[in-house]
Amino acid sequence: MADQQTMASQPVIQWKMQSLWQSGTLPQELFERFTRQVKDASGGRLSIDALAVNSVVASPESLDAVSAGVLDGQHSGSAYFTGKDAAFALIGDPQGAFDNPYQMQTWLEYGGGKELARELYANYGVHYVGGVWYGVESLVSKKALRTLEDFKGVKIRAPQGMSGEIFAKLGAAPVQLPGSEVYTALERGVVDASDWGTLSMNDELGYHKLAKYPNYPGFHSMPMGDVAINKPKWEALPADLKAIVEAAAHDFATAMIQRNYLADTAIAVDAARRGFEPIDLGPAERQRFREVAREVWKEYAARSPMAQKVYDSQIAFLQRLGLLKQ
Repeated sequence: MADQQTMASQPVIQWKMQSLWQSGTLPQELFERFTRQVKDASGGRLSIDALAVNSVVASPESLDAVSAGVLDGQHSGSAYFTGKDAAFALIGDPQGAFDNPYQMQTWLEYGGGKELARELYANYGVHYVGGVWYGVESLVSKKALRTLEDFKGVKIRAPQGMSGEIFAKLGAAPVQLPGSEVYTALERGVVDASDWGTLSMNDELGYHKLAKYPNYPGFHSMPMGDVAINKPKWEALPADLKAIVEAAAHDFATAMIQRNYLADTAIAVDAARRGFEPIDLGPAERQRFREVAREVWKEYAARSPMAQKVYDSQIAFLQRLGLLKQ
């Protein structure tokens, strides 16, 4: 009873955290669930306002906002901050590296990834709590992409950065377009394919009506979001509240992976009836893609000492898993 009375008498810590998701989406609902879990487990001592994307700042600006204390924390995409250090690209989405989120999560938890992420984020006054994946992204395409040779000449919408550079090495023609123009670009033939989201996210936007050969399960991109807190505010937390946030962040990651897997599977099993064909790039082709992508990872690694450390760690872990040759 005394402990409960002591906890109840402690002041409530109120945080504002911004996500990278729109209100009403499954990922935002899971982010809100994370904040409720923290509040419930702490007996109300730590309460987090779960703000949707762009509520306070644009996503690429959220790290600076957390560092400055404008936001107390974020659930953002690590790769958004590549302009600060190329290591963010390799931590946030080493494209083509891992086959599924659990492999990358294992690198983060047991292969030294979390320690590197914390070292990187600390350079900006932010404490990295953990990683969150929503699944493997699916390319949508009007042409069946069954081998790497099939990419040659394909006009593919890709954001600036690593994915476009890899596609270019495959002989594709990357086209930079904002996400709001993808549907129209597919409809008018401006692009033949698009890098966007997971199978279920793409289906929600109607892409499979136009591009009937999505790649599934995906292979090229598996973005990692973060849970990160202003470093002084993190350090001011008592040990038990730190443990609560860490446990809730881990549960958040698991829920995000599994719920999005269920959403993608529901679309995949109904594909034939709905008139489109998910195509899986086979193991040998995935291996070839990984070797091509490795050339781009290496280029990013050369851009900073921190990026080189992340690259070396990931290469060693991929070799340990048998995904890359020694």
